Amino acid sequence: MTEAVKEGADRVLRGVAERENGVPGVVAMATDRGGNFYEGAAGEREVGGGGPMTADTVFAIFSCTKAVTGVTVMQLVEEGVLGLDDPAREYAPEIAEIGVLEGFDGSGEPRVRPPSSDVTVGQLMLHTAGFGYDFFNHDLVKYGEARGVPSVVTATMASLNSVLLFDPGERWEYGSNIDWVGKVVEGARGKRLGEVMRERVFEPLGMNDTAFTMTPSMRERRATIHQRGDDGALVPLSGFELPQEPEQHMGGHGLYATVGDYMKFIRMVLNDGAGEHGRVLEPETVERMARNGLGEMKIKGLPGVIPNLTNDAEFFPGMPKSWAYTFMINDEDAPTGRPAGELGWAGLANLYYWIDRKNGLGGFWATQIFPFADPVSFTGYMDFETAIYDAAVRNQVA
Repeated sequence: MTEAVKEGADRVLRGVAERENGVPGVVAMATDRGGNFYEGAAGEREVGGGGPMTADTVFAIFSCTKAVTGVTVMQLVEEGVLGLDDPAREYAPEIAEIGVLEGFDGSGEPRVRPPSSDVTVGQLMLHTAGFGYDFFNHDLVKYGEARGVPSVVTATMASLNSVLLFDPGERWEYGSNIDWVGKVVEGARGKRLGEVMRERVFEPLGMNDTAFTMTPSMRERRATIHQRGDDGALVPLSGFELPQEPEQHMGGHGLYATVGDYMKFIRMVLNDGAGEHGRVLEPETVERMARNGLGEMKIKGLPGVIPNLTNDAEFFPGMPKSWAYTFMINDEDAPTGRPAGELGWAGLANLYYWIDRKNGLGGFWATQIFPFADPVSFTGYMDFETAIYDAAVRNQVA
């Protein structure tokens, strides 16, 4: 770890943790293809005395789960068990029962029709199948209220039996698609998603602190999720955690992990599928996962519809962005230093990562705050990524 990296990154972490109404605590790391060259932690696991943030703190990583689920699908593709153009109903039959929302009648009753075509596995991976999230879509809030659809954080089948917002393949809409991808993996493997991940991703990568159900050791190190109020103050949601005996292993958001474990996953992508204890993917599969799958279609900003869960959110506003097989792609060079064509995404409680295959560089920023796109945490992440590039690439010290 060079002094230039450490000085710049430490300053960012201390800045967000020590300022008034900053973040309760943060863990951030950066890696090259060989290993982590920066590891930092600042603040507390719970505001007001939850013990210090440490490198081995456990986080609910929410949508950072998606890329892991994507890998388990691409392993099936490699083996010839399924194809991305296959109808998802072949592996998750329940998806065939879901219709397309056409609107609401005068009494607020949803109008639903059959889709024009089957949802494919690839459309689920690319978020073009038609599924959305209620916290980013007013119509899904209204539909959920009319039909009693619970939140996806309940990890229930009922939460997945919602509705499509458009015919499959018509456009891009971020949503519960990857939860359905997890169902596809379970149907193809005949095992629960967490077991598939453990055998085929976590063990080869040495990810011992990542799971849908926390071990006692993981729970002892868990950071508390906090709610930021309108006044900027943070309230710990001490009793909140994702279901620990979940009815469904939610491939879109259900994992708990340490930042150190997720760095091993990022390094696997940087190293073309090779892990510490074995190969996870073939190099050509990693290349395929990292390629734009939308053609000329672009992704859009995410409107904050449920204010206690998310603000309006968009990476690099004004810049065109595409979608790969479970990653966002920035189509132009980003102001942080991330080159065009590289990968990244986030988790609802303000966790963010990037994977730069060109420079062999990646990083992860973890806090536990609702709503998403928290101004303090997100700005801190952007500053962290910039600090890493300033030191590691622009000054050629990594």
